[in-house]
Amino acid sequence: MKRIALTVAFCAIALSSCSKAEPPRQFSQQALNAALADPMRKDQSDVDARRKPAVLVALAGVKPGDKVLDLIPGSGYWTRIFSKIVGPQGKVYAVWPQAYAKEATGDIATLRKLSADKYYGNIVTQVQPSTTLTAPEALDVIFTSQNYHDYPDEFMGKTDPAVLNAAVFKLLKPGGTFLIIDHMAKPGTGLADTDTLHRIDPATVKKEVEAAGFKFAGESKVLENPADPLNIPVFDKSIRGHTSQFAYKFVKPN
Repeated sequence: MKRIALTVAFCAIALSSCSKAEPPRQFSQQALNAALADPMRKDQSDVDARRKPAVLVALAGVKPGDKVLDLIPGSGYWTRIFSKIVGPQGKVYAVWPQAYAKEATGDIATLRKLSADKYYGNIVTQVQPSTTLTAPEALDVIFTSQNYHDYPDEFMGKTDPAVLNAAVFKLLKPGGTFLIIDHMAKPGTGLADTDTLHRIDPATVKKEVEAAGFKFAGESKVLENPADPLNIPVFDKSIRGHTSQFAYKFVKPN
């Protein structure tokens, strides 16, 4: 009888604990709006009209408390936004592969300065081996803008994107998001233009990422530009800053 009573009591305690568990974190439009209004990003907010952060961060679903990895973050445009959304309970890892870091010493110095600033105290800046992407904890979102196409290029050691995709899959929590923004190449070109035009065929990206086990979960067309001929370098003065880009969301299955 005592054993039965103890079992019942244990179950009651367990159920009580479960009932007090925190509900799943939710995307917050209010947190996104506040991050975009952050006065400390005034030097970058002038490009919001063309970079469409309100739409694309919502697509990625970055939430308060999330652990986010911003892969090849440039001067920290997205990193700063993520930092203010995830808040003190979250973390933002700003990561460069070593090969790319050689080309981005100024940006790395900028992000390291942000990491040392208490205002952005949840940012961690790292340079990692080019063929190895790591994180000290499971992640909710991995985000990369205009750099997926770099991996197969000469300066990156001709890294197979499959290596990146497998690492991303491993690092994300079940249900986690991999958000890729990149410059469009013409359909059917595959990886042919990654080094010369700095563009990539969206269909190739989708095929490669799905091959790693991800599920395609949506896209945004807000960065598409019908005036872009898709066959000139992205740095050409006629199109720079206004290339047609795709934004694909992939999710790791639960």
